[in-house]
Amino acid sequence: MATNVVPMTDHIVLKPVEQEEISASGLVIPDSAKEKPQHGHVLAVGPGKRNDKGELETMELVPGDRILYQKYTGQEVSVGTEDYIIIRFQDVLAKLEEAAKPAKPAKKAAKK
Repeated sequence: MATNVVPMTDHIVLKPVEQEEISASGLVIPDSAKEKPQHGHVLAVGPGKRNDKGELETMELVPGDRILYQKYTGQEVSVGTEDYIIIRFQDVLAKLEEAAKPAKPAKKAAKK
């Protein structure tokens, strides 16, 4: 039986991006020396939070987005064999987007 994690209010369920275990120079990095991840992939987004007027404030994130979040925030949870982090929307620092690739220069016509 599969279990879905459904966030409430302004919470976000993330799959953290794991740090590589081998450095660029080929050294193996032990778990104790690894930094906690600060970015992850959004898996689910709650409906939002109600403001003082009772209006629902929705979030600008959708599943599939990559975000950068505060370093020591969120709650780490395990459901089955999967590990997740649940954070509040206020802990999101930025949305990560792929940089557009520069256009290739037009080829010049060959001279005869």
